[in-house]
Amino acid sequence: MALTPRWKQWIEEVLLPLRSWQQHAARTRCPRRKAQRLQACMALQAACETHPMTQQLAPGVLADGHAWAAERAKTFQRASSAVEGRNGYLSQMHHNHRGLPKRRYKVWTVLHNFDGRAADGTTPASRFFRRDFPDLFETVLAHINDVPRPRKRHQAIA
Repeated sequence: MALTPRWKQWIEEVLLPLRSWQQHAARTRCPRRKAQRLQACMALQAACETHPMTQQLAPGVLADGHAWAAERAKTFQRASSAVEGRNGYLSQMHHNHRGLPKRRYKVWTVLHNFDGRAADGTTPASRFFRRDFPDLFETVLAHINDVPRPRKRHQAIA
């Protein structure tokens, strides 16, 4: 469907965020977080109802738009949850019923906190502790003296 830029802007800034927050609020179990998300939903609902683009739509078309946006929000959540870095990997491993060795949890946590970088180049550890840390892999490589040579294989006798 071909939409004008104003309608696309309305869908991206009003309709999709509203349906996404409604879905998140419905799935949240923590009472404090649920209250915060419901408050955000109410603010978005009020903005949606008073938006000039919303008032131009017939009720049936608006209901169809809300259903479409809810489906998009649901699809985005399902599509993104399996690829969200460390947690996505861990959930996939648990989903496959293989589990992870206990030491690997620690390794993934260190990788996530000290090597995962945001768009601004900071790591979660540097943001939390408000200081810079040396590069993780440079530090590890500095503690490795010599890489062992590969073993010599016996040539197969032809």
